[in-house]
Amino acid sequence: MSFLCLVDKSTSCSLSSRAGSRSLLLLLYPPFQPRKSLVVTPKNRQEHRYQALRQMDNLFVNALVRAGSCRNHANDRYKSSSWRPTASPTLRRRPTSVTNGVRSLHSHATSHCQALAQDIDVSPDEYKRLVDFYDEEVPLACVTSPNELGAILSSPPLVVGGVDVEKNPPTHQAWPAGNKPEQKAIRKLAGSLLSKYTPHEMIYELYKALPSPRVPYLSRRTIRLLLHRLSVVERKTEASMLRYLSVVDDMKIVGIPLTTGEWSSAIAFVGRCFSRVSQAEIESALYLWKEMEGEAGMRGSTVTFNILFDVAAKAGKFALAEMILMEMRSRGLELDRYARVGLIYYYGLKGDGNGVRRAYRELVDAGEIVDTVVLNCVIAALVKAGEAAAAEQVYERMKVMHRKRSGAPLPPRDWRGAREISKLLRGAVKAATEKPEHYERLQKKSSVAPDLQTYRILAIHHAVCTGELENLAKLLAEMQFFQIPLHGSIFLALFKGFSIHGGVRYTTWTRSRLESVWNSYRSALDDKVEQLYLGKWMVIWLLRSFARCTGKQRTLEVWEEIRERWTPRNNEMEIVVGVLGELLSERKKSLSRPSEAEGVF
Repeated sequence: MSFLCLVDKSTSCSLSSRAGSRSLLLLLYPPFQPRKSLVVTPKNRQEHRYQALRQMDNLFVNALVRAGSCRNHANDRYKSSSWRPTASPTLRRRPTSVTNGVRSLHSHATSHCQALAQDIDVSPDEYKRLVDFYDEEVPLACVTSPNELGAILSSPPLVVGGVDVEKNPPTHQAWPAGNKPEQKAIRKLAGSLLSKYTPHEMIYELYKALPSPRVPYLSRRTIRLLLHRLSVVERKTEASMLRYLSVVDDMKIVGIPLTTGEWSSAIAFVGRCFSRVSQAEIESALYLWKEMEGEAGMRGSTVTFNILFDVAAKAGKFALAEMILMEMRSRGLELDRYARVGLIYYYGLKGDGNGVRRAYRELVDAGEIVDTVVLNCVIAALVKAGEAAAAEQVYERMKVMHRKRSGAPLPPRDWRGAREISKLLRGAVKAATEKPEHYERLQKKSSVAPDLQTYRILAIHHAVCTGELENLAKLLAEMQFFQIPLHGSIFLALFKGFSIHGGVRYTTWTRSRLESVWNSYRSALDDKVEQLYLGKWMVIWLLRSFARCTGKQRTLEVWEEIRERWTPRNNEMEIVVGVLGELLSERKKSLSRPSEAEGVF
């Protein structure tokens, strides 16, 4: 029986935002504290501790102020394609305490890189050894799985009624506009779609201004471009989902068919629009897939099943994910780059570290290009599998390999650039057979250096899980060497850390350090630094951190400062005011996390 038949047509399509605490990273980066003497007497122990704390403050505050509140630094692009850990002409000289702390962080990587100044090709075996924790092969008996999907079955593809939209695009003749205002509205919308930088809110407002039922008045090319523009977003949210599905619903009402890619985008929106995937998102995604194949007669592609598999895996529905993989196998769909990367994280969610390594090696054997995105997925998967030490080793080897590959660029800072690179790498396997020279160029120019996502994973780990503020300060300083400015997610992790680890005796998450972070973040907001803004969760964790580390009076003062800079949306003000009331009324109790929390990955 086809898996499609197992999906009940009556499945609810209701969408709700449910988020919860996710499992966090274990130890990733132990502190490195060189001592001048092997013997620390009671007399100088207190002085030694005082100096260490002062050095940590210097690292922490300087990293925040320089990388967070400096507008010019935040907006600069990468200035050099080859990173020099000990001396970079593009970077200004830092204070001695900061420079020494960061150099100690890079000492291990530097010792392996000094003799690697020339351009050296990296072999597939070297890529595979990135994940070898013990530098030995894993026995086959430990990794063999009955559900291995690397080999594609020769079963015939599923025959579904309908047309092949790739060979026979849906036909549609635009309705004539009734008057000049309607014609002007149509031209204005079509003009806004010519630029990919037009805000989606503006596009949607122009679309809503069209005469009802709106879609029929647009040409087929305009409809395709409209859906494409609305589908390309940095992060899928409930608002972006509603905009896209509104156009889809209008098309379904008037009987204009969607392409396979447009159906897949709709499934991706309903399954990934919230930070936490719940049962409601799974049901909505399966409902749309059933409607796509059962009613519209459009056959799902590899991309469609990749999305379904990703949604099921992140919701922890491993049996459902296996069924989706089996359906792919029964249809003869080959695993592409996205599917193989998804399998790496899937095994991590299952707690199978050996499965993570096997999936990664299969990706390399398949000819896929290893870049920062793949290695970030390996790090996250190993941590999920309970092998944080192995994840740490992958992170260290990323820096060493980046230094080894002289001339390789750093990862793009903007999400559109990352998206273009991802599209380019998707055809790497085909290029390996048809244009070997093109494949070699792609492999040499792909970046394996740590990026914002790498440091985001590590920062959240140290801030939320281990509470090692000194390691986090060194991590922030290291970001400056890679010219990575602080992102809002880093500040969010910091405020989470203060709300969890602050307010107790002998903690390093002190009130003075919280005030330093808040001052840095507030200055960055006032300077309108890119990628920094006040959102609902940022405000909640800000208030919780001050309620934990200070008191009612200071929390209310910070709340007034927040209100001057925050523009809430929908019912956000009501939610935050409710959280604030709970914090003020339960000040003496242990502060627990809200019912909804941001995801780690």
